[in-house]
Amino acid sequence: MPNLQPPAPALQDSPLWNPDLAPVPASGRKWGVWNFAALWVSMAACIPTYMLASSLVDKDVGMNCAQAIFTIFLANLIVLVPMVLNAHAGTKYGIPFPVYCRASFGTRGANVPAVLRALVACGWFGIQTWIGGEAIYKIAAVFHPALAQSPIIGALGINAPQLGCFLFFWGINLWIVYRGIDSIRVLLNIKAPLLLALGLALLVWAWQAAGGFGPILSQPSAFAPGGPRHGQFFVYFVPALTGMIGFWATLSLNIPDFSRYARTQRDQAMGQAIGLPATMALYAFIGVAVTSATTILYGETIWNPVDVLTRFTNPVVLIVAMLALCIATLATNIAANVVSPANDFANLAPRHISFRTGGFITGVVGLLMMPWKLVADPSGYIFTWLVGYSALLGPIGGILIADYFILRRTRLDVAALYAPAGPYRYTGGFSLAAMAALALAVLPNIPGFLAQVKWIDPALVPPFLVQLYGYAWFVGFGIAFAAYLILRRLAPVAILADGTPATAI
Repeated sequence: MPNLQPPAPALQDSPLWNPDLAPVPASGRKWGVWNFAALWVSMAACIPTYMLASSLVDKDVGMNCAQAIFTIFLANLIVLVPMVLNAHAGTKYGIPFPVYCRASFGTRGANVPAVLRALVACGWFGIQTWIGGEAIYKIAAVFHPALAQSPIIGALGINAPQLGCFLFFWGINLWIVYRGIDSIRVLLNIKAPLLLALGLALLVWAWQAAGGFGPILSQPSAFAPGGPRHGQFFVYFVPALTGMIGFWATLSLNIPDFSRYARTQRDQAMGQAIGLPATMALYAFIGVAVTSATTILYGETIWNPVDVLTRFTNPVVLIVAMLALCIATLATNIAANVVSPANDFANLAPRHISFRTGGFITGVVGLLMMPWKLVADPSGYIFTWLVGYSALLGPIGGILIADYFILRRTRLDVAALYAPAGPYRYTGGFSLAAMAALALAVLPNIPGFLAQVKWIDPALVPPFLVQLYGYAWFVGFGIAFAAYLILRRLAPVAILADGTPATAI
């Protein structure tokens, strides 16, 4: 929500200021522990979380239930650390993510991490919108089977009813954006219990249909003795863990967009610690248990809950499930995938792009990314989409944390963050040190990514670089963290009167 308190004239007159990017005053910081816990329950209890967990379980190439749940829980404990650290600046100064980036990347250079983060959010916006539209389509096809017989539209790879349902749900999302972020508040309040109830209902069905949890939990992994990938667990585990970290690597950067409303640091830290890992673990268990049950019942791994629901024939169950999925997906989409990119795009031209306009840009870009191809199969979803963008977001996180905690000791000059010619201008508005650190950190993961998406022959890439790509988030974060501090130490640094460092690069 925009700052409702009139800003200081010096900030208001700056071309880097608008009401949505302005610092939240102390009177506007009202979020407590349970607000943040509820936020994470609302965002983590979603269909992509279910698909994330269930995609790890496959009788031919994947994990068993315990391995999948452990992988997801560990990943969320890891990503919780940068989440809480990056939230600190939002809580202390009331600033959103793109303004926070100005301290390390420069007043204009901040657009680089902001746009990279925004493009990932556009992809997630498209994925969530596709899931909602696909729920409408598949459940409608149960009542009208002829819909599923429609011909595929050329390069799109989907048929006309699928496209129509997607565009219908896409239009609802943009209507909510037009109405403003406050219009989603009621949906967020009912969304979490609604989707949790649906997940638990599926869990009860899986328990009954599979004859208890014994058969489900006893399903062997592909890495067990006699399995098709015996002895290869860590080859799969590391990139899978990286992908799970990548799932919330997005919010670990732009968490200041939410923590700027926190009353205290304890509120944001405790709330996130309570809400994130536990909810992800619970929904992970639901996802892998139901998916394992489909392997037992149908002889195939059905990792999409919408496909599971279409196996039911009761029309009341189908309609209620469709409404629950659509409402829950809509609420998650606005909270997790519109707030951040809308602010990020607004940062490109604060005087001309509002939160609403930024939200519309998000919707259009998400549409053009053809999200149905991003979630076409579990392997591509994890190892191309999630791991791929973690190679970009990990380095940004490393730079932000190194700058804010190590170099600046959490001291920022808020007024200077909105000053075009202030100490955060660096070289023409760009921090050369941050740009160089970002490039150095992304570079080692490029060969592995190109091999993963088959843009180059994997045989032409050294095996070490292919394996390194599985550690993309860790590699990028570590290199960027170290490179940024080294480059900053090499540059002459002047300490301003308020104690903040200023440098030309």
